[in-house]
Amino acid sequence: MAFGKTTSIGKIANRLKKDGKKVVIAAADTFRAAATEQIEIWANRADVELVKKDEGTDPASVVFDAIKRVKENGADVLICDTAGRLHNKKNLMDELRKIQRVIDKELPDADKEVLLVIDATTGQNAISQVKAFKEATDITGLVLTKLDGTAKGGVVIGIIAENDIPVKFIGIGEQIDDMEIFNQDDFLKAII
Repeated sequence: MAFGKTTSIGKIANRLKKDGKKVVIAAADTFRAAATEQIEIWANRADVELVKKDEGTDPASVVFDAIKRVKENGADVLICDTAGRLHNKKNLMDELRKIQRVIDKELPDADKEVLLVIDATTGQNAISQVKAFKEATDITGLVLTKLDGTAKGGVVIGIIAENDIPVKFIGIGEQIDDMEIFNQDDFLKAII
């Protein structure tokens, strides 16, 4: 489960925008009630473009339209907000694979990151979540949310050890600027 996924997307979009990047967000979490409205709030806060469709729309079609917008507007970064709940593992994983195929076909030469958002307070359950998503898609990094204290962060060591996936960002609060690039040395010093 991805607690803090939408918030993390908004925070990452904000960081990229502040770095001078032109960002487009694809609202491809089309099955969760209010998901599009939530990502729209964060896109507005970050002052980035949002591509959305009606609830229940095929998520891959939203990503396709967003890629088209990226190409038309010369955007630097596309962030795809996809479903994150394991309510129906097979359908979710199939959908993630379909979205990946659309991206690979339409943006074959683009640098791609597949980030999984994990709530640091879930403890050992986070390790099984990473494994489940790793079966469906090539995760390139993790975003840990609710990491406002080192006691909660011990799960990071287990995730990295068992899955060999780097932590890219950490969420340290609720504000739009409360997202940091993960620094392993600083993190280990804080735990020790």
